[in-house]
Amino acid sequence: MRRLTIGLSLTLFLAACSAKAPVSAAPEPTGGGGGGGGGGGGTMSSTKDPREAALAATALELLEQGHLLHKKIDDGISKDAFTTYMDRVDSGKMFLLKSDRDQLTKYADKIDDEMHSGSFDLGHDGNRIFVARVAVVDKMVAELLAKPFDLTNDESVETDSDKLKPATTDAELKERWRQRLELEVLERTVAMEERLNPKKDPKAKKDDKTPPDTTLDKIPKTPAERDEKIRGDLAKAYAARFARLKNPAPLDAAADVINAVANTLDPHTLYLPPSDKANFEIQMTGSLEGIGASLREREHNIEIIDLIPGGAAARQGKLGAGDIILTVTGEGKEAVDVFDMRIDDVVKMIRGKKGTVVTLRVRKPAGTEEVVSITRDKVIIEDSYARGAVLQKKGLPPFGYIHLPSFYGGSGSGQRTSSEDVNKLLGELAAKKVHGVILDLRSNGGGILRDAIDLTGHLIDKGPVVQVQDSRGRKEVLDDDDKGIAFDGQVIVLVDHFSASASEIVAGALQDYQRALIVGTGPTHGKGTVQTLADLDQVGNTKLDLGVLKLTIQQFFRVSGDSTQRQGVIPDIVLPDPAGHIEAGEASLPHALPFSKIASAAHDDWKRNWNTPALVLKSSGRVAKSP
Repeated sequence: MRRLTIGLSLTLFLAACSAKAPVSAAPEPTGGGGGGGGGGGGTMSSTKDPREAALAATALELLEQGHLLHKKIDDGISKDAFTTYMDRVDSGKMFLLKSDRDQLTKYADKIDDEMHSGSFDLGHDGNRIFVARVAVVDKMVAELLAKPFDLTNDESVETDSDKLKPATTDAELKERWRQRLELEVLERTVAMEERLNPKKDPKAKKDDKTPPDTTLDKIPKTPAERDEKIRGDLAKAYAARFARLKNPAPLDAAADVINAVANTLDPHTLYLPPSDKANFEIQMTGSLEGIGASLREREHNIEIIDLIPGGAAARQGKLGAGDIILTVTGEGKEAVDVFDMRIDDVVKMIRGKKGTVVTLRVRKPAGTEEVVSITRDKVIIEDSYARGAVLQKKGLPPFGYIHLPSFYGGSGSGQRTSSEDVNKLLGELAAKKVHGVILDLRSNGGGILRDAIDLTGHLIDKGPVVQVQDSRGRKEVLDDDDKGIAFDGQVIVLVDHFSASASEIVAGALQDYQRALIVGTGPTHGKGTVQTLADLDQVGNTKLDLGVLKLTIQQFFRVSGDSTQRQGVIPDIVLPDPAGHIEAGEASLPHALPFSKIASAAHDDWKRNWNTPALVLKSSGRVAKSP
């Protein structure tokens, strides 16, 4: 049976995969954001896999007939997909010359023909050309790092690859690498010097008992020695990285081409090869050993989406959402640069036995770098379930608090669901006579559609919760049919930019019913589409282990008739956003579907007992007075 899913948590045809993927359990590459970004060309296979013909036929059938847009994969799609493919191969424009790219332009309008014929010649030719360029760049980088750079000259470097054109000669490419490597040497030099000579905090207490940094003795004492160490470390890291780029995995040539096509339809349609499918299956076992973090590929980098509550990383407290992982170091091993590395390879390095230590060098959203060592532990999926507490402050009535990290659930006997867990918590909080409940959906990227409907139903008597419409314009209103509510007090829903899909359904419905006050740092993510996860072996009736296709099949609409697509749910009360400068949300993703609107669904508003404008005024006054 196909179960529709929405957002980051996916349901397979034959099993449920409900909690957000920990690092150790192969997270979803899209993370509620763009799907793609394999990058570096090393994600393509040079040897044709015998499964490619069956994979091409099955994926093509689903993309043409099952996707919401119902588009035929033709020359027009092919041309868009070719551009996307080239961005995936060398998005940083640090490998391929313009002449290399020109060699591949013959495929610009033939990707559709290749998929119909069951071949991925573009992927294989692209791999051959790319691997040859990696060998050239490998020698360039080794030569550049063999001697000191001139760090006294005054120059600037463009780090936004979108503003760069492909290099036309080896000399131009080498100069691009010189600037990049020189910048890395400077950054590491500054980091070393700041550790050797830390700035003293004038507000720090005199009796501060912070333990001394015992690793300072590993930093060379003279500038020349520090420079030599930095260049040596970079040379090792890049040599390892280039070696990895020359050793792609099976089906990766096909994966890059299929995902280039899929991403022209929308950001959330994505092919997951068997290795990713296997990692989802690991997640379904309920526990594993690692640090407990969710990752995604973002351009050249691996980004932390969030931390699994109760996991090793969350308990330690030094990693956070938005951190970019730069290197991974296992016990007794050299640091491995993960720039442009496959996400499943990074997951494998971070995963490990309980009690062992893994060290990550990360770049924080603010631009600073930190080295974080974490002792791996058993990651229990229990920590991703809903949790509740009673909040009490002198002079105010008690409030209940429920944190819901995802909309999880399963079809098997005894499987926990987010809606039933929240229902139970609401009952417990009602018994404690709390004045109201705060439902925290911040960083909740979504999950199972049915659970979003059922959860909303615990807070309204009955009626429509969400409307869905497919490619043929067929509309369906999905209702809460169970009369009665679990809690009739005041409700506040907390959201942020990373609240997506199912979270937006719940927040939007409760706002439309005037059942809850929505509070957040700005509009939610703006993902208004429904996906299903199709097992390609079942669709194609094979036993070839083809992987899965995450396919957008419907768009959902609020009770009001508005889509959350692109615009999200706008909070009633908006709080300051420390990360507001970061470009995020559905609207920033290439090929994101447009906003649209349908007729509203008839419903009865809640008889609210609060004045929203007055609350906004009071909140803004408190914010204005707060440093």
